Amino acid sequence: MASKKTADAEDRRPSGSSANASDPAEVSLWERLDRPAPAPRATLTPQKIAAAAVQIADTDGIDAVTMRRLATELGVAPMAAYRYVSGKGDVLDLMIDAVYADLQLPDELANWREVMRAHALRTREIVLRHPWLIQISSPQALRALTPSRMAAAERALSSLDGLGLDVDAMMAVVGTITSYVHGAVSAECAQYSLMQEQGWDSPDDLRIALGPQMRYLMSTGRYPTYHRYLREAVHKDDPQWRFESGLDSVLDGIAARLEI
Repeated sequence: MASKKTADAEDRRPSGSSANASDPAEVSLWERLDRPAPAPRATLTPQKIAAAAVQIADTDGIDAVTMRRLATELGVAPMAAYRYVSGKGDVLDLMIDAVYADLQLPDELANWREVMRAHALRTREIVLRHPWLIQISSPQALRALTPSRMAAAERALSSLDGLGLDVDAMMAVVGTITSYVHGAVSAECAQYSLMQEQGWDSPDDLRIALGPQMRYLMSTGRYPTYHRYLREAVHKDDPQWRFESGLDSVLDGIAARLEI
């Protein structure tokens, strides 16, 4: 098995292979891609790199995405992708941009609440389809300022423009809804991941596995309200309902506090 140092070195552009005369650290991926070489090779494009990487991550997880694996999947020489990217960090940015390109909202949405609700629901769909988005480390996620993510942020912010809010309040609204979505979907993905690891096919399998612990805890009589939930809840296996119910509560709170 290759050492971590070897793997890290594999996912960085070798010295002397930069496509630009300036320091690559000073030129963003998106600026480089907006200034392609005069005669790009039709056999390889940033879009193809992103699509192949997303497919690998969807199938085998984000850790399976390496420059060597990409070259194999694309059927190109190991160094070919470095014409477009400087290493795995750029590949992750391309992947994030590609999947967030699906965050397209209908033009006819009438007001901020409709836009924010649709944005949240669509984000959940994207993350559940590509759970590796949750696994990407926070520093990488924060630095991934991609055109698709910026377009989504612009749409969300612009839905609040003209309502009498200052820009700080507008961004706080977007951030609050984003935090709710991230937290709720992370918990959902964690449950699916646990079920997959354990070979459980349904929430019933999960409940059976946790049954001995839960029965003891409930028998102590210390958790009467939770016990009532276990007896009476009708949406335990309906994550869509739970997500939308929580989302509407967040939106109601924002509307009431800001009077919008």
